[in-house]
Amino acid sequence: MKKVLLVLMSLSLLILGACSLEPPEWAKPSKKGNKDEIKIGLSVSTLNNPFFVSLKDGVVEEAKKQGMDVVVVDAQNDSAKQVNDVEDLLQQGVDALLINPTDSAAISTAVQSANSIGVPVVTLDRSAEKGDVATLVASDNVKGGQMAADYIVEMVGEGAKVAELEGVPGASATRERGKGFHNVADEKLEVVAKQTADFDRTKGLNVMENLLQGNPDIQAVFAHNDEMALGAIQAISSSGREILVVGFDGNEDAVKAVNEGKLGATVAQQPELIGEMAVQAAADVLQGKKVEKNIAAPLKLMVKE
Repeated sequence: MKKVLLVLMSLSLLILGACSLEPPEWAKPSKKGNKDEIKIGLSVSTLNNPFFVSLKDGVVEEAKKQGMDVVVVDAQNDSAKQVNDVEDLLQQGVDALLINPTDSAAISTAVQSANSIGVPVVTLDRSAEKGDVATLVASDNVKGGQMAADYIVEMVGEGAKVAELEGVPGASATRERGKGFHNVADEKLEVVAKQTADFDRTKGLNVMENLLQGNPDIQAVFAHNDEMALGAIQAISSSGREILVVGFDGNEDAVKAVNEGKLGATVAQQPELIGEMAVQAAADVLQGKKVEKNIAAPLKLMVKE
């Protein structure tokens, strides 16, 4: 009888152990002191945009220098896919997560999943609304929006009628660039139209065509990124009009368009540098070092010289 009781007690202990709230071993971040054993997961909002390709390249190159492995996933501008992608990265046992959110609110659940098992999260270019993020590595988007508006005022004059092409609704970059722009534009310009084009060149072209039809007196355009700006100048060129367009990012096509006199200016970010800084921030966190909640990468207004 005693043997039976001992067996039953042993089984009970095993069952209780299995029901523990501790995450399984594969899901626990490895506390490795050696960088060459570290695996980083990178979730990018879309690789159909040169800016984010450069950002990804910056992450991969810096991780390679530091002897880290990187697993890259492309959300294809789908917030639901991005959440699933991040959950998959956690399943693979990454030591840290670098996330460039498609939607700052939607990504919060994935950030919280990482928090629950102790995987540190660094966000790039855009923030997450909820969850514990070790740091956000990004340009000062509010300042960049103000730089764009100031340039339009300088080139076209106060009271000029302008249109605004907005980025993906819900993205922090959309909100912040718009906020910075309106800090100046609401006092010194007349914003006659604004519409989202989802940071996409083709949508920027189509939206701009519609805005030109409804607002024939537009004098300038601020686009929240270069892809939309490049789409806008195509539409403007087809209309035979001359309208100042200012973009944001400083990608290769935009810089070329500025030098050719097609694009008025671009608020240039340094996406590769953002990627490099994010990897370094993740490495610091994994080593127990303190990092700032916001790490800013410098901006520059690029105009034709």
